Amino acid sequence: MISVFGSKVGQEELEEIRTSIEAQWMGIGPKTRAFEEQFARRLGLPGFALLDSGSNSLYMAVKLLNLAPGTEVILPSLTWISCAHAIVLAGCVPVFCDVDLHTQNVTAETIAPHLSRKTGAIMVVHYAGKPVRMQPILEFGLPVIEDAAHAVDSKLCGKSCGAIGTIGVFSFDAVKNLAMGEGGGVTAQDPALVERARTLRYCGIGKSGFEASANKDRWWEYNIVDFFPKFLPNDINASIGLAQLRKLDQLQAYRKQIWELYQREFADLSWLVRPRDPEPDEQHSYFTYFVRVLNGRRDHFARYLYERGIYTTFRYHPLHLNRIYQSSAQLPNCEQLNEEGLNLPLHPNLSSADIDKIITTVRDYSKVA
Repeated sequence: MISVFGSKVGQEELEEIRTSIEAQWMGIGPKTRAFEEQFARRLGLPGFALLDSGSNSLYMAVKLLNLAPGTEVILPSLTWISCAHAIVLAGCVPVFCDVDLHTQNVTAETIAPHLSRKTGAIMVVHYAGKPVRMQPILEFGLPVIEDAAHAVDSKLCGKSCGAIGTIGVFSFDAVKNLAMGEGGGVTAQDPALVERARTLRYCGIGKSGFEASANKDRWWEYNIVDFFPKFLPNDINASIGLAQLRKLDQLQAYRKQIWELYQREFADLSWLVRPRDPEPDEQHSYFTYFVRVLNGRRDHFARYLYERGIYTTFRYHPLHLNRIYQSSAQLPNCEQLNEEGLNLPLHPNLSSADIDKIITTVRDYSKVA
């Protein structure tokens, strides 16, 4: 079965892990710091705090804003559950908005109807790696959390996604463009927020005993600055991340090659709506290839591919339709995408034979569509 998402790891990652194990350093340590510095430098970030997952990074981002309990945070309904969960777990209220039908991204126009006196922040998601048009959203004058989980190599007007809003969130799980098995992190316009994230990630302890031992007697006594869970990264995952970071350009070039091939090969299929290419001032991460299948044929098309050894999925089932959030929102674009949207395989572990099979099978569906 051809997988819909995937990463490519090998000898480079094994070598980085080997050096950490030989140094007997499995927890947070020098590889974590090295990844934070190199990642921030590559993306032009003011600073970066590595955490144990992208989901926990979203929670960290909401907490860093220090919003009052009950504050509303607007976010797209077409996103992963961690976005809404982070808001709820931080004591705030998720307010779901619609997305643009063609880009699957929020816009100032889809956000505006949901603004109220209770709104304390906005969360945007750069879906599939296509940048959200940020400036009109920033003009609302509210803190903006950028979920750049799909957008590690995306840029808007030359600036990295994740570095445009108030706080940026990244994910490095097993299928992301830069994969370290599990991991995530945050950046912020205010470097003090990055430092606060580094403090909070270790149960709110100001400094570890090892850090304090250089200039403090009884260094085993620590100062707890806040109540917070343990979100520590480790050097094994950071080792994988360092190797992935060195070959990110190569991995991205292959993703772009697959994207451009799909765009050409599927251009004449009247029943399939292809994703939007990046605008001249955008750089895309090509995390996934999201199509719309017209005429009520999406489910049939997905089953057709599955029976021929090609796995697909729909990311993401609109959150406002999940009962747990008790939302009464009516979001027509999200609901239309829920019936038409499908993610086709696009990742660096696809072979040439895999890509040929995907293209041939999709085109063959025209005979029954």
